[in-house]
Amino acid sequence: MKVIIIEDEIRTANELRSMLLAIDADIQVEAILGTVSAALDWFEHNAMPELIFSDIELGDGLSFELFKKISIDVPVIFCTAFDEYAIRAFESNSIDYLLKPVDEATLQKSVEKYLRFKEHLIAGGQRLSNMERVISQMEPPYKQTILVDYREKIIPVKLSDVGLIYSSEGAVFLQLADKRNFMVRYTLEQLELTLDPQLFFRANRQFIVNREFIDDIEYYFNRKLLITTKVESPEKIIVSRIKAQPFLKWMER
Repeated sequence: MKVIIIEDEIRTANELRSMLLAIDADIQVEAILGTVSAALDWFEHNAMPELIFSDIELGDGLSFELFKKISIDVPVIFCTAFDEYAIRAFESNSIDYLLKPVDEATLQKSVEKYLRFKEHLIAGGQRLSNMERVISQMEPPYKQTILVDYREKIIPVKLSDVGLIYSSEGAVFLQLADKRNFMVRYTLEQLELTLDPQLFFRANRQFIVNREFIDDIEYYFNRKLLITTKVESPEKIIVSRIKAQPFLKWMER
């Protein structure tokens, strides 16, 4: 069985390959690809494998982008940390998932599930239709608008207009491009789960920043980063040393 692994963490990819070979020595891992662009290039020059193992967050975007750009008519087993609703989408479409960190027993069950369905796979066009439906179901319903209470009114605020979200003295505030500031009835943790990760980044415990409102980034003490935004911030926005590289990687997407 020919498979490819789409995973940007080399250690994770190598562990997955080792476990696959331990499960079945006849499995051939044709390639390990770490980015959407690398995967696109590979598919343009190589025959389709029998099975794909794919992470969701890659070095240059989400794997959803890849599967929208090319015709995939083979099963995909995603590596995911998505909520239960996404997992149900996989199960209803006979596409399995692996919850990180992957263990060999779970991986073996996924391979066995694929083998059971292999003889019953339908024609390529319908398979592709199923794949597109699963992808659309998996894409999280990110918030586009948030409702805020202001005096005796409820005001809809477009999140694309929010330059900064921050906590202060136990409350959470939205700082808008037009200089308005609203308090919301959410925690940063609750908001983070519903915000588009392509647009918003949790810089630290106090701040979530919108990439469209980042003015510049400075190197700070002890390999930290200092963010300057186009909207007013109540304090310095400092990205920790641990988050510095993921943040810069996110900015380049």
